[in-house]
Amino acid sequence: MAWANAGRPDCVGYGPPTEIVVTRRNDCIMTELPTIPLTDIREGGPVRHAIEARTRMRALRDDCMSWLMPPVRVLLPAMDAVTRLWLRRSCSPYVAEIGAIAAAVGLPGLWFFNGTYAWGCTTVAREEGGAPWLARTLDWPFPGLGRHLEIMRMRGPAGDFFNVGWPGYVGALTASAPGRFAAAINQAPLRRRTVSPLLRPYDLAANALSTWQVSFCPPDHLLRHVFETCRNFAQAKDRLETVRIARPVIFTLVGCAPGERCVIERTEQGFVTRVDDTVAANDWLQPAKPWEARVAARLLFTASYEEAAARSRARREALGSWSRGFACADFAWVVPPVLNPFTRCAVQACPARGRLSVVGYEIEDGRDLPLSVTKVRDMTVGADPIGIPA
Repeated sequence: MAWANAGRPDCVGYGPPTEIVVTRRNDCIMTELPTIPLTDIREGGPVRHAIEARTRMRALRDDCMSWLMPPVRVLLPAMDAVTRLWLRRSCSPYVAEIGAIAAAVGLPGLWFFNGTYAWGCTTVAREEGGAPWLARTLDWPFPGLGRHLEIMRMRGPAGDFFNVGWPGYVGALTASAPGRFAAAINQAPLRRRTVSPLLRPYDLAANALSTWQVSFCPPDHLLRHVFETCRNFAQAKDRLETVRIARPVIFTLVGCAPGERCVIERTEQGFVTRVDDTVAANDWLQPAKPWEARVAARLLFTASYEEAAARSRARREALGSWSRGFACADFAWVVPPVLNPFTRCAVQACPARGRLSVVGYEIEDGRDLPLSVTKVRDMTVGADPIGIPA
């Protein structure tokens, strides 16, 4: 394996990739931003990582919980209990890991964090110079997700992969396996049982109750398992299309050969795959009731069905029409409407070339849009379709 600029001591476990140093002017002072940790967890996995990173994990938990109202924070142990019961009923292969982390670290909220599924995203898959690329933003209201972002090097029977996530979180939302494929999750549209915007909380609760009755695998746990066990794009595509899942989701997948890219729109047991117009936000490409595009929390009680669809479509079309490439890791494409108050990270991945670039975002008091809070971590690793040698 060949790392760019290997040997510098700012990476956990081994020499780091190239990093792009970003500074930000704040009150007339130029501040160098922190580096996203790159951690080798092939030995010990997420459990050992969480134990060793418990200080960072506590800081992440505290930042996330600050967004919740005090009465909701009091209910955190109860929410943990409900999530634990549901996950233990699911087909997830990682329930024991969450239990081990919760027992070892003892932080309320770990089960809830691993069962929560409320992220919005915008993702594109396209080809540049004969190689498929994936680019995505992850939007979530919880603060701290950009500041505490990590890249974890993990391993499964099919080879190594790099998972963009957080200590204590066992699933995969965005990951890349050099020489195999890269993929990302977008939240699917909301299944509506009512019409009024004021009744969206009822629909959310009704959907959660329906999920409670389902014992299929959570989508983010399925995606991690796919990275661990699938050796190529075709295998990954088949698994993401056919394995029954606990909640609707949108997968975006790219491989290494020309034409290996797709968006998979999933319900619990069905799928629609498209290989054209491979851009996704938080609605089906062909909107259809009772499904409704996701809206930000501040619009939960006010946005109409049409406004929700228009906002999701605007993000999808803006990213799809980006005319410059992704090979330059400057993330110049992260601008409104793709950039929004809840954007917490942006990722670019090209598994054919072993490229992965990541940057974290947070919103500050008094600002309408988030700013980058980390350096751009831009890594290039040798691609091996069987596995990446140590």
